[in-house]
Amino acid sequence: MAKSKYEYVKSYETDDKILQNCWIIVRIDGKAFHKFTDAHNFDKPNDIRGLNLMNFAAACVMKEFNEIVLSYGQSDEYSFVFHRSANVYNRRASKMMSNVNSLFTSSYVFYWNNWFGEQKLKYPPCFDARIVLYPSDQNLKDYLSWRQADVHINNLYNTCFWNLVLNKGLTNSQAEERLRGTVSSDKNEILFTEFDINYNNLPAIFRKGTILLTKQIKIDEENRTRKMVIPIYDDLIREKFWKEHDELLEKKSPKYYEFPLEEPLPELVRQLLELKYQNEKK
Repeated sequence: MAKSKYEYVKSYETDDKILQNCWIIVRIDGKAFHKFTDAHNFDKPNDIRGLNLMNFAAACVMKEFNEIVLSYGQSDEYSFVFHRSANVYNRRASKMMSNVNSLFTSSYVFYWNNWFGEQKLKYPPCFDARIVLYPSDQNLKDYLSWRQADVHINNLYNTCFWNLVLNKGLTNSQAEERLRGTVSSDKNEILFTEFDINYNNLPAIFRKGTILLTKQIKIDEENRTRKMVIPIYDDLIREKFWKEHDELLEKKSPKYYEFPLEEPLPELVRQLLELKYQNEKK
């Protein structure tokens, strides 16, 4: 094939192929999301609509990239874990990072009204992205443990802070001063004695973040099953999680997962099923 004289410019492109046999984390973070959540009147300290939208956008990414074995989200961030053997885009970092980030962001905007109804977006949200590599299974576990520990620290502080502001009338500065130098036990005491809140009874999605896994689940009374992305609110830090979901590290076929009988299918799963049915009809 004939080449133009301008084709030499391709030689300036850098080779960004990711090191083999490493776990690949693509982590996205909301840019200036304090401003975004204020502009869109998010509930404080947690807006379940915003968290559900983040989870749904992340599930859309997982549906597209089947080499993602697990995703973990909290607040305005999501971590997507590609298996160490993943070969998507020939392991080119720029392609992986840009495609995951753009699909997540576009899904967040496209499905906004599914969770926020008639409330319109005032301006486009923005997310940045980075790639981090971890050479061992333990490194991966420690990374996810770090992110989950961050949820607990931030949510406990924010729950105290916003109760002091919204329910006790303190200014932001006064609430910050009240919490300065406090440890976890102090914050738990404030919540319990002043607001009758037992922190451990708050929804797990607020305290632990959301783990997204691909599992086989029962979708109807006829015991039909489908492979679906499902949300789990569990302790990643404990080894029990990795034993119960041992297919993650070994890249085995998704295991069957049964939701508690008294619980309906999570809204995220029902929306994904509806989306899947719509696509099948086209």
